[in-house]
Amino acid sequence: MLEASRTSINLTSRSDSRGESHETQPVSPSATGRTKRGNRIQNKKASTSVPPPCRGRRHEEKTRDEDAAILRGIFKVGKQSHDVVLTTTRLTWTLVQPETPAGGPVSETQGDYVDMKDVFAVKVKRRHSAGRQGGGTLLGIVLFVCRRKGAKLKDHAVHLHNLSEDHCEVWFKQLKEVLNGFQNRPKSLKVFVNPASHKREAYKIYLDHVTPLFKLADIQTDVTITEGRGHALSILTERSLDDYDGVVCVGGDGSVAEVAHGLLLRAQMDAGRDTDSIFMPVQASLPLGVIPAGSTDVVACSVHGLRHPVTAALHIILGHRQAVDVCSISCEGRQLRFAFSAMFGFGGRTLALAGTHRWMPPSQRRDFALLKTLASLKPEACEFSFVPSSGRSAAQSDAEEEADLSEGGEDSQWQTRRGLYLSVSVMSIPCLCSVAPRGLAPFTRLNNNSMALIATANTSRSEFIKHLKRYGSPSNQFNFSFVETHAVRAVRLRPCLWSGCPDDTSESEGSDIRSAPVISAEGTHPWNIDGELLDVPGEVLIRVHPGLLMLFGADMEEAEEPLLKCSCI
Repeated sequence: MLEASRTSINLTSRSDSRGESHETQPVSPSATGRTKRGNRIQNKKASTSVPPPCRGRRHEEKTRDEDAAILRGIFKVGKQSHDVVLTTTRLTWTLVQPETPAGGPVSETQGDYVDMKDVFAVKVKRRHSAGRQGGGTLLGIVLFVCRRKGAKLKDHAVHLHNLSEDHCEVWFKQLKEVLNGFQNRPKSLKVFVNPASHKREAYKIYLDHVTPLFKLADIQTDVTITEGRGHALSILTERSLDDYDGVVCVGGDGSVAEVAHGLLLRAQMDAGRDTDSIFMPVQASLPLGVIPAGSTDVVACSVHGLRHPVTAALHIILGHRQAVDVCSISCEGRQLRFAFSAMFGFGGRTLALAGTHRWMPPSQRRDFALLKTLASLKPEACEFSFVPSSGRSAAQSDAEEEADLSEGGEDSQWQTRRGLYLSVSVMSIPCLCSVAPRGLAPFTRLNNNSMALIATANTSRSEFIKHLKRYGSPSNQFNFSFVETHAVRAVRLRPCLWSGCPDDTSESEGSDIRSAPVISAEGTHPWNIDGELLDVPGEVLIRVHPGLLMLFGADMEEAEEPLLKCSCI
């Protein structure tokens, strides 16, 4: 099963299964014989008389490569002998050529190489007899390499054949030493799997695509199958995390949001912050890896460019890290949670309606809630203020920024809007997904110290649907007179009664929407916080905190997912 998903760049038979590759037992060192000339060298170390590896390089470059070599020897790659050179950054192999007569032209040799930063595992390859455990005939060494094609990462195998135990042991130990020199690569991970995520396939995705790669890379995992909402949060805030180099979440955006909030909340507790007040948070101590197993996976798409479990796993294994801005959401002087996105109005109402129909299958429930909310589309009367991201000077400290952005801070930077709005969204990441390949907020980045504020004023239902449809098209979804966007550092939003708003915010001409706003009888208002429903009373303060969380991955400009159009609109 595992072999079929791998692509080998060895030219030999593919009958060598992955089960034949494992680490060798210690071998007592013994003297090796001298090498022979020509390309009939198989079981001995090569002498330095073999020309250094090259691929169309000049003689000076060959000399520099030879000086930097850690090891040099002969292996068969495919069916031909190659001169293999290992440096701290690269493994190069070149076809062994017969020696030319004195003064004759030196022919350009054929070869290839892999960068050591892309190698994530090395194993000794043996052929085992049926039913036999351990031992076996030595075949050589296998390197497992990460290859990139666009945003997608795949694992490939490089087979180096040599039958000498001593030769392979020296190379194996040296290759392991080079790999151990990459300090950012995790050795132990805490893994949370949401078994109910997206058709209940999350655990199968983890076992089939992620576990084999983690085992190859010798990563120890402590796996927890979550039993419900809040389970991962309780573990992250109550148990010791000292034995882990990172945390991995296998699930959808809701699961990722819970784990991210738990990591950041734990960091504040360890730093002695009062988590029930508004404070300047500290960065999470552990990076977070996201294995996509949900329906939209906006966080995974934003850091990987696509929903591909193998790509996500290889980013984790290789230690690729990306700092990410995170929002803090507070109300009435109390910190509520950390999040990547917050939606008020249409996004919150749709999620609240979907939550009352949980007896439906998830996909049907989402479509039903979307259509029902569109059918009864009503604006929200609110007042919101924001601080543009350009308002902070380069010399402003975090403490000064905290004073400016708190509710009692300086008001000169705040810009205010009042009126009827169908939707107000705040996002600290682009939120790429298959429905919106350029992102729900394409003008923000993962770590640009700003949030995207998107406010959709009251308009007709037909115009609002046009706006929604443009998220999945090349057209600019914000090119409407009723949509305004801002790059901001902080947002304050206060729902209000219609009588408290100015009279000049009347419904657009020709609109078929009733202008009366919807106000909850209990005084709370539904917010869509990273796909989770949060009923909040009163005014909400949202601030951005640069680089607060480290994710395994990289900043992506656009999702490479196949475009999915919403069938219901």
